[in-house]
Amino acid sequence: MAIDTGDTLSYRRTSDDAARLGHPSYLWRAGQERRLALVRQWANLDRNRILDVGCGVGMYTGQFRRFSPHVTGVEVDLAAGRQAAARLPDIVVAPAEALPFAQGSFDVVFSHEVIEHVADDRAAAAEMVRVAAPGGRIVLFCPNRLYPFETHGHYWRGRYHFGNTPLVNWLPNALRRRLAPHVRAYTRAGLLRLFAGSEARVIHHSVIYPGFDNIVASRPVLGRVLRRVLYALEHTPLQWFGLSHFLVLELETRHPTC
Repeated sequence: MAIDTGDTLSYRRTSDDAARLGHPSYLWRAGQERRLALVRQWANLDRNRILDVGCGVGMYTGQFRRFSPHVTGVEVDLAAGRQAAARLPDIVVAPAEALPFAQGSFDVVFSHEVIEHVADDRAAAAEMVRVAAPGGRIVLFCPNRLYPFETHGHYWRGRYHFGNTPLVNWLPNALRRRLAPHVRAYTRAGLLRLFAGSEARVIHHSVIYPGFDNIVASRPVLGRVLRRVLYALEHTPLQWFGLSHFLVLELETRHPTC
C-alpha cells in the first residue's frame, strides 16, 4: 500500500516498538557513509532499480537516490514509512515476507539490520531472492551472534530494557531467547542457511565493527583511535567478533521451465 503522508512529525519508536522492530537510522553519519561505500563496492547502484527492504524513515533510501532515480522503499511500520514518504517518492507499506512486487523487479535488493526483526526470516530471504533480477545483487547487514553485546536491549522479568547488554549473544540458544526473544543474532552458518537452496549464490561475506559515531562526537580523540583499531581488526581473524554480518549474494540467471 502506498502512503498518504499527511502531516508528518518527527518520529521515534516507543519502547515496545523498539523491542519488536528496532530503531531505524535517524542520522546520517560516518558509520552509515562507510556502509554505503561497502554497498557500492559490491553492487552497482548507478541508475539501477534499487529496493530498500525495511527502509525505516528512509535514510538509506534517500542516499541511494544520489545514484539512481529508480529507488523504492518498503517499510512495515506505517508511522516510520509515513515519515519517509514525506520527503521521498515510492515508499510502500508491506512486510518483508510479502513484498508487493513482481519477480525480478530489482537490480539491487538492500536490507539493513532488518531481517533479525521480521516474523519469518526464511520467508523474507526468499522474497528478496524472488524480486531480484537475474544477475542482480542482494546486499544485507544483520547482527553477528559473536559480538559481545546485544545492541537491541533485553527483557528481564517481563520488562524491556533498552541498551547494550553484554554477553547475551554468547549464551546457549534457550537462555538467549529468554532474554532477547524480540530479536535474532546470526552465526555465519545460520545466516547462510536462510539462502541455502535458492537461486542466489554468495559472492562476499565479512563481519564489520561499529563506527562508534556517538563516541567520536563526544570524545573525538578516543573515538577515532577506537575506530581505527577496530576497523583494522576486520582484516584479521578477530573480525568474527564484529558487530554486523555484511553479506552479498548474486542471483543466478533463471532458465525458463518447459
